[in-house]
Amino acid sequence: MRIEEELKLDFSDVLIRPKRSTLTSRSEVDVDREYTFLHSRHAYRGVPVVAANMDTVGTFEMANALGAHQLAVALHKYYKEDELIRFFKSLAVDAVVFYSMGITRADYDKFRRVKAAAGTHVRYVCVDVANGYTKTFVDFLRKLRQAYPDITLMAGNVVTGEMTEQLILDGADIVKVGIGPGSVCTTRKMAGVGYPQLSAIIECADAAHGLGGLICSDGGCTSPGDIAKAFGGGADFVMLGGMLAGHDECSDDIIERDGKLMRRFYGMSSRTAMEKYAGGVANYRAAEGKEVLIAPRGTVNITVQEILGGLRSACTYVGARKLKELSKRTTFIRVARQLNEVFGKS
Repeated sequence: MRIEEELKLDFSDVLIRPKRSTLTSRSEVDVDREYTFLHSRHAYRGVPVVAANMDTVGTFEMANALGAHQLAVALHKYYKEDELIRFFKSLAVDAVVFYSMGITRADYDKFRRVKAAAGTHVRYVCVDVANGYTKTFVDFLRKLRQAYPDITLMAGNVVTGEMTEQLILDGADIVKVGIGPGSVCTTRKMAGVGYPQLSAIIECADAAHGLGGLICSDGGCTSPGDIAKAFGGGADFVMLGGMLAGHDECSDDIIERDGKLMRRFYGMSSRTAMEKYAGGVANYRAAEGKEVLIAPRGTVNITVQEILGGLRSACTYVGARKLKELSKRTTFIRVARQLNEVFGKS
């Protein structure tokens, strides 16, 4: 046993310090990013915000809505093969939609069939497990990269620099970073394992960028300001679940509660998800997620506008004309309080 004494930080522990700026309007800020991925060599241009591969959020409808704003979506794993093939074949060539998969033999075989049928329409793949530290996961990633050298691979989740480097060396173009920060994740409560998200971003981004790889911050954002902090800390992409939940483009998992219609939102390791897809919680494990009910939030376009407006505002406050410049112009200050909530939370 050992203890690391250095303090680790979350989004709520810091604010971004303003700096002199020559920008006269938020409209001058370019929130697109351009990347050439390390292994696939694909060129990317878009707003590097990704809807999470949760079955309530990572839907075809969400992909179509966010694609209109140049945002990306990681589809959930539970669509049928014929549904995935039809959808990918219908995609515009510049749309960024990740096919999501686990690491079982069945996952691999399903992907091979979809890829064979949809061909080059499947260009982005997200290999998603809760624990990215296992040899099985690394071996699977290496096998997938060898079999499909031309796909852009996002893989995770991890929270430390050395494992970020491992995944990039074994074929990941983007490493997904985050253990426990999600709004419906209970891993930290059930397992006592995790890492404050901002420090995880800073450490993993440093490791990834040294090798020419990228990272995607996954979880912990509750507001546009948190997204700005993630990019300021070095994230190349930011994945959102709870911030996109409850919209019209989410799954039609609607129930009535006390005379009101509510949308269900739950973690993919929750009892709800395991009963839906795995026949219940296996006797060797515990659920590590929860279910919440969200009042319908309307179209996601309004939330996208808030996200992009918040990012542009953050860039304006520090004098960054492009989102690319935000991390270079970010100085975090530690704080004891974020907001004045005398009139309640907003």
